[in-house]
Amino acid sequence: MSGLKTGLVGAGVFGGYHAGKIAGSDQTDFVGVFDPDQVRSAELADKHGVKSFASQEALFEACDAVLVACPATYHEAVVRAALTANCHVMVEKPLALTGHAADQLAQLADEKGLVLQVGHQERFVLEAMGLFEIPEAPTRIEAWRMGPPAPDGRAGDVSVIWDLMTHDLDMVGKLMGPALSVEATGRSAHTDHIDESTARLNFAVGSAEVTASRCHSERDRRMVLTYPSGSIAINFLTREIENTTPFEVRGDVSDSMPDPLGAADQAFFESALETRPCAVPGREAALAVHMAEQAELSALHTIGA
Repeated sequence: MSGLKTGLVGAGVFGGYHAGKIAGSDQTDFVGVFDPDQVRSAELADKHGVKSFASQEALFEACDAVLVACPATYHEAVVRAALTANCHVMVEKPLALTGHAADQLAQLADEKGLVLQVGHQERFVLEAMGLFEIPEAPTRIEAWRMGPPAPDGRAGDVSVIWDLMTHDLDMVGKLMGPALSVEATGRSAHTDHIDESTARLNFAVGSAEVTASRCHSERDRRMVLTYPSGSIAINFLTREIENTTPFEVRGDVSDSMPDPLGAADQAFFESALETRPCAVPGREAALAVHMAEQAELSALHTIGA
């Protein structure tokens, strides 16, 4: 074995996606998989010709790096254990379910000199579109991320704020910085958690309104960014853009960014091998966790929960 010894925690749908990226990279040696469901773990491990581990501790001991794709409620504990075992970590979003925990994990990674990357892979899409190259800061962002319930009940362990909205909160935080205040409304529809929510955020440079739903009749994925020089309206599904700013923004990035998940995983491997900086470090992803936590608490308050 000559590559980055890499393991996987979680053998569900997203675990399967990540397993393919680990196995397909020429910079990794796929060590194995751990999932509490040992049958599912063995099936995924067998698919890639690797070991199914009986415990996550044994997996961490055999690895230099791990990808964490278990349910969100377990992210904090698994990431903490992996970092404590001196493994570089890539974890699906969210990093944790409280801002305090996210800050602690980011601090632990920094103290131990380890890479902690969070799976906000849509940053790679916006970067390819050119949004991070714009020399102005937006004064207003509106975002919609809506769709029907997942047929397999995926992410039903957390609210839509942690499941879907966190993507756009990360984007808003990346472009506008920490939120000064967050207020949100929400409603439950088909789970015991909030299934639709709108958050209103104020920043030092402007404001944002972010809506997420997993009980909408059809998919809707749009963003409107307002700048001092104009506005950019993006439909991520049709790849149509209306741009009144003087800055170039690319709508169709399928050639340069055909596989955002693969790009994120490859960036993690390279960071762990010290050939590039971490693309989405834990200390940055913690901003989205703080905003999501405030939105969750505010939305729960509005429905009397």
